[in-house]
Amino acid sequence: MNKELKIIECPRDAMQGIEAFIPTKDKIAYINALLDCGFDTLDFGSFVSPKAIPQMLDTAEVLNGMNSSSTTKLLAIIANLRGAEDALEFQQIDFLGYPFSISEQFQLRNTNASLLETFQSLEKVQDLVHKKGKNLVVYLSMGFGNPYGEAWSPEIALHWSDRLVNELGVEILALSDTIGCANTDNVTNLFTSLSAELPQVELGAHFHMLPGTASPLLTAAYAAGCRRFDTAFKGMGGCPMAQDDLTGNLDTEEFTAWLTKNNIENPLNLEAFEKASKAASIFFK
Repeated sequence: MNKELKIIECPRDAMQGIEAFIPTKDKIAYINALLDCGFDTLDFGSFVSPKAIPQMLDTAEVLNGMNSSSTTKLLAIIANLRGAEDALEFQQIDFLGYPFSISEQFQLRNTNASLLETFQSLEKVQDLVHKKGKNLVVYLSMGFGNPYGEAWSPEIALHWSDRLVNELGVEILALSDTIGCANTDNVTNLFTSLSAELPQVELGAHFHMLPGTASPLLTAAYAAGCRRFDTAFKGMGGCPMAQDDLTGNLDTEEFTAWLTKNNIENPLNLEAFEKASKAASIFFK
């Protein structure tokens, strides 16, 4: 797996569930503050149907207003080939993120397509991404459990990961705790087994959790070799399907505090980080 610590800040995930439309100029100002921090990548927006995610309908406008001198890479979420085509019109975008659920029911809810249909769509997306010289990040949704009574096991996660990597050539997989059910055992087991079976893959952690509960999961993932972590200031965001409204994303500040406590070097610009933290307090009030 990757050895260098990478923090992927996710304002898109933090914003997309907010019902009141956030003015485009405010999104641009906030994201530009994040771009100063030195995050490896910014999950800044999505190219999906405005009917599904109305908060993201101005993603192209936001992109055009962003600071172009930042070294932070840009990631946009897509859910089908049309979204990929739209996103790849923008040279600034480095990564396309694609949610692939190992739960049939959740995949149907999320993209109105079966697992097989989604895999076939993803194959077409991967071909297009390669032709454009970009990279694909696949989010393995329901990676740590299933709320629908369907079968779930590390073996199922490994099966689909193996197909994504060896059949489609996916190079980055983010294990996603969509409903906030991960525990230290399954985190350790999944990252250990996947890194052993697919050593060429960069594995990431996209945790959804209650505030103040991150430390054991972070320790387990880091000890198992994970060096790519998705975060969001104030722990905002999370999945609409989650059983608990308080289950949000991994809090960026909680994550950096964990780094300090464990004597792990923080790659971020601390002065810019403080400014962004204050901006987030206003932005998500």
